[in-house]
Amino acid sequence: MTANEIKERMNLSGGRREPFLFGVDFELTKGFFIPSPLQQQDILFEVGGVTNVPENKNVPRGGVFERHPVSREEYERKFNVVRQGLMRGDSFLLNLTVATALETDWTLEGIFYRARSPYRLLVPDEFVCFSPEIFVRIKDGVISSFPMKGTIDARVPDAERVILEDYKERAEHYTIVDLIRNDLNRVAERVRVPRFRYIDRLGTSNGEILQVSSEVAGDLTGDCFSRLGDIVFGLLPAGSISGAPKPSTLNIIACAEKEPRGYYTGVFGYFDGEGFDSAVMIRFIEQRDGKFYFRSGGGITINSDREAEYKEVLEKVYLPFCDN
Repeated sequence: MTANEIKERMNLSGGRREPFLFGVDFELTKGFFIPSPLQQQDILFEVGGVTNVPENKNVPRGGVFERHPVSREEYERKFNVVRQGLMRGDSFLLNLTVATALETDWTLEGIFYRARSPYRLLVPDEFVCFSPEIFVRIKDGVISSFPMKGTIDARVPDAERVILEDYKERAEHYTIVDLIRNDLNRVAERVRVPRFRYIDRLGTSNGEILQVSSEVAGDLTGDCFSRLGDIVFGLLPAGSISGAPKPSTLNIIACAEKEPRGYYTGVFGYFDGEGFDSAVMIRFIEQRDGKFYFRSGGGITINSDREAEYKEVLEKVYLPFCDN
């Protein structure tokens, strides 16, 4: 289904208060739309505690999870393309992503069932996503977004203070919050930041990590659900996984990454007839030609250190549970 078809069906079902599940890729070229999603199990999902996952299903566990990352030289090539764009002033913040090849006996289904994440999605034989990052929520006339920028291993001494006081991470977070405020201003009124730079803790197979988030909110007027597709697609692609300003930043991303992201860093969400909740598709493992790849990325600014950024994208390659 095309992105435009999905948008129109979101408007129609939203106006009728009919539940649906949707997903769209980063490039806004394709996606899926599923009416009455709790009544099907072709695509499994969990969004904010709502799920169609069958209970007590016996899914085989794996034990092997080995990473074969892109070389430092390959990452350096991508990083240098981004840095040139930043130096020209074509972007102030850009999210650079890579694909890490995996050697694993885990299945996509097995990872999905064991994942502990507020947002899970399984498209069989294609990908599994276990995202911690909300895209937007809409409830009682208020639209809210929760951008995440800033990640650190919780084992680092005094990790919370270190990440909150890091100059590069702080500048990056300010930039993305400002971008999300501008995005929401296109669809909402009285945009504000109720919470700024708070800490989320995530358990992973590599140990606990800390991530820095903020909350940005605005008021929607009229029957917002009858234009739900227009509102959501008016905010895409998500600013936290593209950058600022968006148009020129997207051009740099294409030049640096040299492959489409597909569903990775797209969005998916669920409408229950009264409220809408959605997530950015990060923490993402895809299956291509019988092989598995973990897609990860990080924000790059003019102050970024190449080696530190390389290590960060590798630290984000993990299974979303605390034991293998």
